[in-house]
Amino acid sequence: MDGIKSYILRNQLRPGDPLPTEPALCEALGASRSSVREAIRILTALDIVEVRHGHGTYVGRLSLSALVESLAFRGLLSPDDDFQVMSDLVEVRELFERGMAERLVESLDDEQIDRLDALVDEMRRAGSGEGRGFVETDRAFHTLLLAPLGNDLIGQLSSAFWDVYVIVAPHLDVFTHEHETATIANHQRIVDAVRGRDAREFAAALTDHYAPVRRRIAEARARR
Repeated sequence: MDGIKSYILRNQLRPGDPLPTEPALCEALGASRSSVREAIRILTALDIVEVRHGHGTYVGRLSLSALVESLAFRGLLSPDDDFQVMSDLVEVRELFERGMAERLVESLDDEQIDRLDALVDEMRRAGSGEGRGFVETDRAFHTLLLAPLGNDLIGQLSSAFWDVYVIVAPHLDVFTHEHETATIANHQRIVDAVRGRDAREFAAALTDHYAPVRRRIAEARARR
């Protein structure tokens, strides 16, 4: 595994670039065919390598899919861990957004703010049974909110946390119609703060947005 990763780094390969054939890798690494196959199998699970049957082996997308799988499984496996995973995810998401408050308020342009506003309207329609799913729209809102940072790692981590959130949340029974109503109101407040270029109000709106979620998770955990 280390040899294949070193090969990718030495040759400055990028996601989607082809890797040598299995015999060539065996020769280059001084490893047996079974060892190379096992290494490729593990690296494929980590999304470092991608095997395209009939075409060859390529550098993978290098996504955080392994992190998503691990966190989601941990949350589903243990009655205690599921609430801890949700609590951790909420905290990290809030840290991302509040920590970047000033940059986000300065960076979001008028078109992006209008799109955020449109997503809040779509959340209202979803809450009444129209439009696309509420959670999907919520995710699109926060993805767009972070987009101006141009930070691929933050974008990947945020997406990974949403993936885990969507998998684990339905098993916790902590979300109600009242939650949706409050969420819509807080998202509108976030948009209004950004439109007014008010970083302090933006950060306060985020705090108020995440506080009820934390409370509901704590209450559901106490009932458990």
